[in-house]
Amino acid sequence: MNLHEYQAKELLKKYNVPVQEGIACNTPGEAEEAYRQIHTQYSSKFAVVKAQIHAGGRGKGKIRGTEQRGVAVGKNAEAVKEIAQNILGGTLVTIQTGEAGKVVNKVLVAQDVYYEGPNPIKEFYLSILLDRAKGQNVIMYSTEGGMDIEEVAHNTPEKIFKEWVHPGGLLQGFQARKIAFNLGLSGEAFKNCVKFVTNLYNAYVGLDCAMLEINPLFKTSDEKIIAVDCKMNIDDNALTRHADVASLRDISEEDPTEVEAGKYNLNFVKLDGNVGCMVNGAGLAMATMDMIKLSGGEPANFLDVGGSANAQTVEAGFRIILKDPKVKAILINIFGGIVRCDRVAQGVIDAYKNMGNIEVPIIVRLQGTNAAEAKQLIDESGLKVQSAIMLSEAADLVNKAVTAA
Repeated sequence: MNLHEYQAKELLKKYNVPVQEGIACNTPGEAEEAYRQIHTQYSSKFAVVKAQIHAGGRGKGKIRGTEQRGVAVGKNAEAVKEIAQNILGGTLVTIQTGEAGKVVNKVLVAQDVYYEGPNPIKEFYLSILLDRAKGQNVIMYSTEGGMDIEEVAHNTPEKIFKEWVHPGGLLQGFQARKIAFNLGLSGEAFKNCVKFVTNLYNAYVGLDCAMLEINPLFKTSDEKIIAVDCKMNIDDNALTRHADVASLRDISEEDPTEVEAGKYNLNFVKLDGNVGCMVNGAGLAMATMDMIKLSGGEPANFLDVGGSANAQTVEAGFRIILKDPKVKAILINIFGGIVRCDRVAQGVIDAYKNMGNIEVPIIVRLQGTNAAEAKQLIDESGLKVQSAIMLSEAADLVNKAVTAA
């Protein structure tokens, strides 16, 4: 589950991680008032207005049809209000959103941290995630902050450092000091960085994060170390332990069909193809998608109905797949191990009848327990559903359906 920047920062503060302070706003008027509060509380000459969407590249992105950036600096209350007015309700297009963009419903008005002082300011990069190859958490960091880490990795890979931590233990003191040293820090900034990294790792573990990225990790002119931006992704499987975090979910940022699928406990990911697929089991779903491509089609989705496919889940799957106008055929590929094929076949028949006539060709491939009985049920149902037992047979039917469409 992804979080907005303002939500992630509030969670980090509970772990004593210093952040760029700000106020989330829904209207230009709220943004104007937020500037006044920040100006008074933090003596901020400027304020930064940041669009809150689940995507990166906001600073380079623009509101569609305008030159307004997704992140902009306001020098007074009026300017902040105008920027917020330009952003709110607009569609922000960034390198991560693609041309579709995302509608901005909220902005974060944040304090200015680029103030003058006795020392130069510096921007760093730091993230924590799981290194699946090593089976350990890894802290990736670089002196090149404020940039896309992919760009840094491509142009100057020697500037990316990694520190691995066993998931069963804590970040050790020498590791935190090593990170601060490699970032070129000394004195008060060094000490503050050690505290920051230690507390940040505790937040990563304590919140069951799948990924936690700070870019830029910022050293102020008075040697403070703070998180100016934060991207946080929470492991969905751990949300039962974090009811307060689960309540922060913003479904308006998610694909509507994926949200609906979640209500039926269906694992669904929308793709850009023309063949809808419904499968029981993630591995079989991946193999089915390969088969669709080999047959001349393109998968329109990944849909795993799990091991207990029935009329209700099949009907829900049908309705979700058919919301995509690009779908020219639907392939149902079920292996009857735990679930009997004839029960799935009856579920397909019942779902079809409940929905009425479905114009898109449906191919059902059933293999495993009672596969022959299932094929007979489909063939004798009188419905426009084609059945198959062999995978190659199903592939041929898919190919004919896509070609004829």
